[in-house]
Amino acid sequence: MNYEQIAFTDAVKKLQELHGSRTVYARMERGYHEDGFTEAEVAFISSRDSFYIASVSQTGYPYIQHRGGPKGFIHVLDYTTLGVVDFSGNRQYISVGNAADNAKVSLILMDYPQRARLKLFADIKIVEISENPELFQQLDPAGYKHKAERMLLFSVKGYNWNCPQHITPRYTLEEIEAAFAERNGYVQSLEEEVKRLKTLHDR
Repeated sequence: MNYEQIAFTDAVKKLQELHGSRTVYARMERGYHEDGFTEAEVAFISSRDSFYIASVSQTGYPYIQHRGGPKGFIHVLDYTTLGVVDFSGNRQYISVGNAADNAKVSLILMDYPQRARLKLFADIKIVEISENPELFQQLDPAGYKHKAERMLLFSVKGYNWNCPQHITPRYTLEEIEAAFAERNGYVQSLEEEVKRLKTLHDR
């Protein structure tokens, strides 16, 4: 799965040559590439709670949308295919409409605390729930409040891990609570000890 061969067009290569990075990236293009996801990508993708998707409209302009859900709502169906349930939103249908005309999309998955970024090129397929109810049962997240409209399948053609430079760490409320759980427990134990000693003192 050669991400670089898709990304590095003639115009891109010309700029790389101009700025002195072409030799490095040419070597990267010719290097070894996995046929699909490794365990590292599977683990990373399966633990995400959001992703960004870029599609291209009939006007030629790209459209970027954020898609979110519960952690693990992006399913790795096999080593080259991802699947998600398309939740009902503001009903503009820009990404889905673009995909109906041009199946080529780009995805970015972020882990802000770890400053990690996975970029993917993929072909998107829109699948109605009635077309494959068994797959819907597999993809539909249990216990998450949502209205499902359809399913989206991504046939991944290439992926690349991006460098962490300029990624600002950001944390969810759940991650913050987990990070401070030990400290909060210690503070609570101190407060209880102070209360116990005060009670003994007042007797």
